[in-house]
Amino acid sequence: MSVDRATEDLLRDTAPQVLAVLTRRYGDFAAAEDATQEALIAAARHWPADGVPGNPRGWLIQTGARKLLDQRRNEQSRRHREELAAVRDLPGEPIQHDDTLTLLLLCCHPALTPASAIALTLRAAGGLTTAEIARAFLVPESTMAQRISRAKQRIKDTGAVFARDQTRLPQVRHVLYLIFNEGYAASTGSAVHRADLSAEAIRLTRMLPADPESIGLLALMLLTDARRPARTDASGGLVPLDEQDRTRWDHARIAEGTALLDSVIGTAPAGEYQIQAAIAALHDRAATAADTEWQHIQALYSMLDQSNPVVVLNGAIAAAMVHGPAHGLALIADLRLPGHRLAATRGHLYERSGDTARAIEHYREAAALTTSIAERDHLILRASRLRWPESR
Repeated sequence: MSVDRATEDLLRDTAPQVLAVLTRRYGDFAAAEDATQEALIAAARHWPADGVPGNPRGWLIQTGARKLLDQRRNEQSRRHREELAAVRDLPGEPIQHDDTLTLLLLCCHPALTPASAIALTLRAAGGLTTAEIARAFLVPESTMAQRISRAKQRIKDTGAVFARDQTRLPQVRHVLYLIFNEGYAASTGSAVHRADLSAEAIRLTRMLPADPESIGLLALMLLTDARRPARTDASGGLVPLDEQDRTRWDHARIAEGTALLDSVIGTAPAGEYQIQAAIAALHDRAATAADTEWQHIQALYSMLDQSNPVVVLNGAIAAAMVHGPAHGLALIADLRLPGHRLAATRGHLYERSGDTARAIEHYREAAALTTSIAERDHLILRASRLRWPESR
């Protein structure tokens, strides 16, 4: 019997919570994941005929626990079997308790690379299938499965304790920030963005403790994602910020992000996400591109880590808007940054300065470096319009 869409959504939303409870209770991430999958299969088999139970999360936890304990009975000694049998009859977890944050902390273990932490977070805490994650990052499903498997093994090998070690919150914020960025500006493929990834990053960030920097990260995501509807034209092509139709921005998201930012500014020393959110808010509050408060934005960039070349690049763009393109170009003359962004920025600044030949040269260089088809097409189009103005 097939599962309806509402039940399918319920299972998907509840699965990470079930996995978190089972992992915390039994201390084995891989075994808990297998048991969670078996519980989901059992639900898909029984719920269409029997109806969704009143406490679906508790039902899944109990079923998963039984699956896991049955497996352990087959693998462990009689003494362990008796001990686990006693645990089996303990009351279920309170329905109000959500271990998703604890699961996030485990997925963002410092022993993992950012790529592995992203994959494991989306799989375990986000509830995405391996195939969905593989499609998002344009790699074969087998490659993504191996990446996730290695991440789980790495956690097991390090003896990671499933606990609310909130000293890892900076790693969690960083991983969620990377997931959001990949969703908002896809680094590969033909799509400008992947809304499912940015939405998942926002959903998971809402679960973080309400400290100023986590709130700042959520505000940054909302204020940035608010522009997504205007980032593509009718044909799906990329539209840069200064050319966007701002009436298409999501003003409800801007209002929420602004309110969140206002609630934490001044309550503690501003962290990097609060500062970036303040920059995003200045862009969102500008009625037109010409109304942007670039001097204020430049000052905010100066408060960020100047050893980060991306910060330096963005700060140079703001400085160029205040002092002219020549000033911005001078600031990035010796900058080293992998990828296409540095060349694209130089192309933009040379275009603003009227040096068409150099602008075309750098736009073409950036187009050759980017792995995003949407970015490549946009850069090639900018170069062609400079070479043949009548094509505009």
